[in-house]
Amino acid sequence: MDQNQDEQIFKIQDMDCVEEVSVLKREISPLVGGEEYLFFDILNRRMTVKPSTQPVSAEAVIQAINETGMRAEIWDAEKQQAESGSFWSKQGRSLLTGLSGVMMCSAFLTHIILAGSFSAALGAEETVNASMPLPVRLQYLAAIITGIWFVLPKAWFALKRLRPDMNLLMCIAVIGALFIDEWFEAAAVAFLFAFSQLLEAWSVGRARKAVAALMDLTTPIARIRDEQGNETTVTPESVEVDTIFLIRPGEKIPLDGRVVKGESEVNQAPITGESIPIMKQVDDEIFAGTINGDGLLEAKCTKLAEDTILSQIIRMVGEAQTRRAPSEVWVEKFAKVYTPIVMAAALLILLTLPPLLQISWHDSLYRSLVLLVIACPCALVISTPVSIVASLAAAARNGVLIKGGEFVEAPSKLKALALDKTGTLTQGRPVVTKIVPLNGHTESELLERAAALEAHSNHPLAVAILDAVEKQNVKYQPAEDYQIIQGKGATALINGREFWLGSHRYLEERNEETPEVHRQLEALSNAGQTVVVVGNETHVCGFIALADRVRETSADVIRDLHHEGVKQLVMLTGDNAGTAQAVAEEVGMDTVHSELLPEDKLTVMESLVEEFEYVAMVGDGVNDAPAMSRSTLGIAMGAAGSDVAIESADIALMTDDLTKIPWLIGHSHRTLRIIRQNIIFALSIKVLFMLLMVFDQASLWAAIAADMGASLLVIFNGLRLLQTPATTKLKEV
Repeated sequence: MDQNQDEQIFKIQDMDCVEEVSVLKREISPLVGGEEYLFFDILNRRMTVKPSTQPVSAEAVIQAINETGMRAEIWDAEKQQAESGSFWSKQGRSLLTGLSGVMMCSAFLTHIILAGSFSAALGAEETVNASMPLPVRLQYLAAIITGIWFVLPKAWFALKRLRPDMNLLMCIAVIGALFIDEWFEAAAVAFLFAFSQLLEAWSVGRARKAVAALMDLTTPIARIRDEQGNETTVTPESVEVDTIFLIRPGEKIPLDGRVVKGESEVNQAPITGESIPIMKQVDDEIFAGTINGDGLLEAKCTKLAEDTILSQIIRMVGEAQTRRAPSEVWVEKFAKVYTPIVMAAALLILLTLPPLLQISWHDSLYRSLVLLVIACPCALVISTPVSIVASLAAAARNGVLIKGGEFVEAPSKLKALALDKTGTLTQGRPVVTKIVPLNGHTESELLERAAALEAHSNHPLAVAILDAVEKQNVKYQPAEDYQIIQGKGATALINGREFWLGSHRYLEERNEETPEVHRQLEALSNAGQTVVVVGNETHVCGFIALADRVRETSADVIRDLHHEGVKQLVMLTGDNAGTAQAVAEEVGMDTVHSELLPEDKLTVMESLVEEFEYVAMVGDGVNDAPAMSRSTLGIAMGAAGSDVAIESADIALMTDDLTKIPWLIGHSHRTLRIIRQNIIFALSIKVLFMLLMVFDQASLWAAIAADMGASLLVIFNGLRLLQTPATTKLKEV
């Protein structure tokens, strides 16, 4: 993302999870005119302020961010790309956390040596003089300070705003432990909480690296050829559309383009997820970030570097972090209410237990502190965003671009799914399916006549016939005096003799049709095939049947979609009823709507949404965009699909592989299961330790250790999604 004249972009060092994003939204949105002008990229710790009617200086924004306890600076793209920055900004958290752990262990060992008792060091028995040795106190104090160094500014901000969060909870627990002379407990809480925060930063960093791998697909150079034929090396950003560029064997392709010379196998797996290299030749599209094989290619640039498919993927994956999944929203709302309630409960325990249970104020305060530590929502808060980010990264790696966390869960709820026919269920281009010569002609002769007539046309049917002629190595000469008969066919001279080519209707108009030919043509038409008839002034030479072939995977995909829980599969097409019905029966669709205009597709989609609520639309053309926008979930088909369709969609499949759709639904189910596992586990640990606290069986350090363990487990459980296989068999977790 480039910084334009009015847009302000900031690097925020301590923004690692949705909690920090919530704080920033709350504090910065009044300055800039509302949340809609703020965009966050957690993976890159980047905040963008869009232009608004309420201009604000960068200095004011940075000051407001710094007051939250986070550190901000103006985003410098070159600096970030070079991964520059001080050692402290990169390793400060790890260094202080490690130092806190070392000092705590050192203090504990020192206490054992000086007191001569392991139990005394644990606090299980009083020391001889009932006082902790000064060297031990100083070491524990060092462990505490280094442990809460990064927590204190955020806790202070929460206290000033009277908005308690887990940072404030931990600081109160540490200070309270010191107040009752529990130095070991205070140090353990400080270190273990710092360690859990380090784990959270590490988990986001792990997901950040998975997405950043997309950036590694870019190449810093492009080889262009000028008008004089000289080869020059430039940056991809400086290449204009229609410029000829070269790709040597084994090189990464720097730009999107169309091949003008040469042929080579290209590995498109980084963009489309296809495991097998694709042969590219003249007029084929190539994409930036893919890898050339053994051939030399020359291509014409079709998009600027900032608009390539790869650039769109990188940009959309980065922006996806700001679009929150329903689970994330729920957890955030829960934590916002939960934390103040916990603090009130801890205060209630402190004040009521001594008179009710006749226990000391020391024990009452200790139990209150245990409750604060147990109730810390750390594991709960990080359980969902880590899973969502890992899910987004895994999907991108498998050629499925999900444009936000809110769309990760949506596929698992789908009850109906509408698919466009042409280019989605079918290959999108007609091919010759049957050649029927008549009146003594052979197949080669019929193809030769048809090719001679169609040589002047770029109609899809003409292209299909010429492809068939080329495959069968039929030689022909283009016809002369070619004339189009509008909407019916064409006539021309071949070797001085008039021949014609046209539709079934044109054959009927010429009164040259026999009952047998009529039956054959009607049967083909009812089967969804288009017929081209060839004849001369005396008789019909024969006819050629063409059809848009169904993709080999379509029937299996429809079956898998039913297996994934989609109840209604609907075909939407502008094609005629016969063709649509034939394709629907072949692949196993539940319902067919044919001969639709774009506005008709929109009407059908509205009725589907009203009936099933959760409905997805899969399409690849401009005419699919309105229906995709109206659906619950829009899915664009193919990297080479319409830009309008891709922009309108919530999810883009970066290849024409239909199997990605059931894979996506299975991936969504798996993500949702892992999120639920994390939430249930995090809450269960808290309930268990609250019960132990009630029976006075829980200590401060054990509570924070359990919370840290829960954080660790939910992080690793969420990161399992990074290993999601490229298969639809995702039922088991």
